[in-house]
Amino acid sequence: MTRRSGRRPWSPGSLLDRLPEAAREDLLRLGSPVTCPGRHVLVREGDPGHAVYLLLDALVKVTALAENGSRTLLSIRASGDVVGETAAFGDCPRTATVTTCGRSLVCVVKGPVFTAHLARAPEVAAALSRVTMDRLRFANRRRLDFAGYEADVRLARVLVDLAVRHGRPHREGVDVGVPVTQAELGELVGIRERTVQKAMHDLTARELVLQRHRGVVVRDMEGLTAFAGLSLRPAG
Repeated sequence: MTRRSGRRPWSPGSLLDRLPEAAREDLLRLGSPVTCPGRHVLVREGDPGHAVYLLLDALVKVTALAENGSRTLLSIRASGDVVGETAAFGDCPRTATVTTCGRSLVCVVKGPVFTAHLARAPEVAAALSRVTMDRLRFANRRRLDFAGYEADVRLARVLVDLAVRHGRPHREGVDVGVPVTQAELGELVGIRERTVQKAMHDLTARELVLQRHRGVVVRDMEGLTAFAGLSLRPAG
């Protein structure tokens, strides 16, 4: 089940990426592979959490409703990631909605089966703990970015993060690998769509990025990283 030929590679730092082959195979044997179409809702906010989803060949968006009723993009998950585990632990309603970006292959594991496996597989539990800490650090970075950087730098920082985690080679540089709109990029960094447009225009004028329909190509990764005040290092 874990053969990678012709599939999207495991996302760096994801749960399946962190596990040795034997531990990964044992975990995947707990569930069943399911193919889902694009724009399919795997997890719906407010529903009971009966299953955990291991992304085998998938790219999904995690969204939630704000108090004013608007839907906000919280994060993006890719092949190797796990979604839906939080509700499985607490036997509580889902806190977010997870939607596939395109045709996706996932492994569906019953919540109680997943949590029981963690009790007898400490290396999987440890890997999941590290994944959880990475997600917390990502959320904290976004909060710090909001307080400490102007809009164009905040946008540059999230584009670098997306390119490192999900990027694919492109004739003009590195495609960030995620079909996001400018409005969704704004949601990730806490700025309005009009501000994203201005910031993107600035980054394009500097020849750091190239705008595409529902996506971005990083033309100068080193330059964008420097502009963002970051250093290139492996994700996770």
